[in-house]
Amino acid sequence: MAQSLAKIVLHLVYSTKNREPWIEDSFRSGLHAYLAGACRAVGSEAYRVGGTDDHVHIACTLPRTLTVSKLLEEIKKSSSVWVKNQDDKLRSFAWQAGYGAFSVGASQVPVLLSYIDNQWEHHHSSTFKEEFLNFLNRYGIEYDERYLWD
Repeated sequence: MAQSLAKIVLHLVYSTKNREPWIEDSFRSGLHAYLAGACRAVGSEAYRVGGTDDHVHIACTLPRTLTVSKLLEEIKKSSSVWVKNQDDKLRSFAWQAGYGAFSVGASQVPVLLSYIDNQWEHHHSSTFKEEFLNFLNRYGIEYDERYLWD
């Protein structure tokens, strides 16, 4: 085959540093739009961006020429700068150092999109920490909880 082709769908999850509730209503939709644009800027197709006041979920593709870590580095770095420029009170904003990246089969994309769309309802019954630990356990990812949170 002369051409390299791939379509890898990811579910990305990460929080604000120390899960501080930085993501206010006043700029949440702008941040989500910015994150989708940041994905597109590096060749990723963003299907959906959502979340609450302390974390985001992104459903997107992994560009054929990027690693997962480089994709996250680019979108977190540029979006952090964007947030800090929204208001002087946001100058201390930061994302957590880590992230979760989970592969999603094509048949599961509609379920993922619905899950992202319903973050506010979902978090009436569980915290971000509970949600993230559930993903790690569901995907069989070994972890040391001492190093998960910053």
